[in-house]
Amino acid sequence: MTDIEYLDRADQLLLAVEQCCDRINDETDADIDAQRTGGLVTLVFTNRSQIVINQQKPLHEIWLAAKAGGFHYRFDEAQNAWMDTKGAGEFFANLSAYACEQSGLKLAFKAL
Repeated sequence: MTDIEYLDRADQLLLAVEQCCDRINDETDADIDAQRTGGLVTLVFTNRSQIVINQQKPLHEIWLAAKAGGFHYRFDEAQNAWMDTKGAGEFFANLSAYACEQSGLKLAFKAL
C-alpha cells in the first residue's frame, strides 16, 4: 500500500467513526463526544472514559487505545478491512465491543 492509499483508507476509517458517533447519538442516549484533531479521534463517554484512535503513518497502521488495552490494526486487502496485527479481529467489531464495555450500552460501529 502506498502512503497515499494508506492516508485515504485511514481518513475513511476516522470519518466512519465520527459518523457512527453522530448516528449513535441520534438513535440512543449514549451522548458520545467525538473530538478529532488531524489523524486522531478521541471518543469521550458520559462516564468520562475514553477511547483514542489514531493514525500511525510511518507504519501504515491505526492504533486504538481503550480500557481493554492498546491495539494495532493494518489494512488487509484480502478481507477489505482493518485487522488487528496480532489476529484479535476486525477494527469496527472490536471498537463496538470496547465502546459497549466502557459505556455500558449496546453500541455498533461499522465501516462506511
